[in-house]
Amino acid sequence: MNPVSTRRTRRASRVRSVVIALALGLAAVLAGAGPASAAIGPVDPVAPVDPVVPTPTPVPQTGVSVDIYGADGTPSSSIVVLLAITLLSVAPSLLLMTTSFTKIFVVLSMTRNALGLQGTPPSQVLAGLALFLSLFIMGPVLGEMNEAGLQPYLHGEVSFTDGVSAATEPLKEFMFEHTRESDIALMTRAADAENPDTPDDVSMTTLMPAFMLSELRSAFIIGFVIFVPFLVIDLVTSGALMSMGMMMLPPVMVSLPFKLLLFVLVDGWTLVITALIGSYG
Repeated sequence: MNPVSTRRTRRASRVRSVVIALALGLAAVLAGAGPASAAIGPVDPVAPVDPVVPTPTPVPQTGVSVDIYGADGTPSSSIVVLLAITLLSVAPSLLLMTTSFTKIFVVLSMTRNALGLQGTPPSQVLAGLALFLSLFIMGPVLGEMNEAGLQPYLHGEVSFTDGVSAATEPLKEFMFEHTRESDIALMTRAADAENPDTPDDVSMTTLMPAFMLSELRSAFIIGFVIFVPFLVIDLVTSGALMSMGMMMLPPVMVSLPFKLLLFVLVDGWTLVITALIGSYG
């Protein structure tokens, strides 16, 4: 027999064996699945369920919200900080218009000019001295304002409007004590308003400029008293220089040492500050 035909015969027999094995395996699988499929009975229908309502997505809030009052009724820290910043922004105007700062600073400046000193002491030194003298003079008034208006508001006992009204009363009393009636009448006529029957009827917009006019008047009176002795020294020095024929020598250069000597001997700063404090009782 031919070897080639023998190999072909063997290969064909192997293929037939594989095909028969695959057929037997597929028949076994189908035979095993048949009883299981037959065991499954009819399925009961499931009742329909209502659809679930979708939950709305919360919309994020934009912007900044500030609570006026806290949990215990006291003003929130944000409001307190806002009020403090606002007060600091108007503090220079309030310092000039409602306290003794203007009068003290004017008197100290006039004292420096009476001595013939242009830049000594510096304006910053005079302003600092006037500021702390004003705090010393206004200390009792500021204490009453704190007890009457600020602390009750911070503790939530009164509203903001009531707190401001209560804190303003001690300041108005101080300003009335050092304001002339003629100045109040002048500002009332300038505003074309009716004459007030009681001090409570005078508004702060009328009282503040009237208080400033009275303060400037008092400052100029004190400045005049300070200028007189130094003016005498200048006159004496000028007459002496003219009698000696020293026309080219500035009298200020000669009189300045005598002014300083007189101011130191009489303890001038103490006298000026005592007069200023005493003018406010």
